[in-house]
Amino acid sequence: MATVAFIGLGNMGGPMAANLAKEGHTVRAYDLSEQALEAAKDHGCEVAGSAREAAAEADFVISMLPAGKHVKALYVDGDEALFEVIKPGALVIDCSTIDADTARSVAAIGEQRGIDFVDAPVSGGVSGALAGTLTFIVGGSKAQFEKVTPVLGVMGRNIFHAGDHGAGQVAKACNNMLLSVLMAGTCEAINMGVKNGLDPAVLSDIMRKSSGGNWVLNVYNPYPGVMESVPAANAYQGGFLVDLMMKDLGLAMDISQQSASPVPMGSAARTLFTQHKANGNGQLDFSSLMQLYQERVKGEG
Repeated sequence: MATVAFIGLGNMGGPMAANLAKEGHTVRAYDLSEQALEAAKDHGCEVAGSAREAAAEADFVISMLPAGKHVKALYVDGDEALFEVIKPGALVIDCSTIDADTARSVAAIGEQRGIDFVDAPVSGGVSGALAGTLTFIVGGSKAQFEKVTPVLGVMGRNIFHAGDHGAGQVAKACNNMLLSVLMAGTCEAINMGVKNGLDPAVLSDIMRKSSGGNWVLNVYNPYPGVMESVPAANAYQGGFLVDLMMKDLGLAMDISQQSASPVPMGSAARTLFTQHKANGNGQLDFSSLMQLYQERVKGEG
């Protein structure tokens, strides 16, 4: 069993920390939210008074933060940068979804100080975090990947070594760009079927078992009433927010420009989510994109 510092206890980080504590690891948790800290305590974590307090003498430091600037501030250039207190030989696992350049630069600074740093963004959503079935996409050396695998295995089911530092972030951006395309296309198809008199549940089942089958149809149907225990069944509350999808699509567009990679489908999906966000839906689950199509139908009527 290891001592693990966990920084960032949001919808994803909270359940991940709880699973580590449940497995028997000593988890020192920190977040700016008192409510999040109380929840972590209820799930067996030790509550730290600061990120530095959590990270001191920890074997592993795991972070789940909103953006690259927060990651860099936490470890490198903030008033209480953790690289100043993390012990040499410790391994830092950043599970945030950020730009690859920041991941590479923070890893390089960590290496200079004898601290291993890997980027390990996750896929699987809040349900995966709760169930401990997340997918981790790791960027780092082979030795670092082997060292981090047992810890990630407590929180996830699929752990991939994408390549060197930053590769995890590139792979995550590719995945989420594809997810945005799948969600947009699935919403389009279901809406067209419903508009022509089809039952959305029957149509979804037909497509799910045919050549149009995809992850959205299998586990995350965007049409209300078709599937239980998904955001569409709860007025699109919870889940993966439109704001977060917009952030990830922005990262994907940056990568496409830097590498001269054409992404017409990704760009089209980003346009749709941009319009949906502009309509005031940033805090809804990204499957709420279905409402954009329904609103267009109403407008046409």
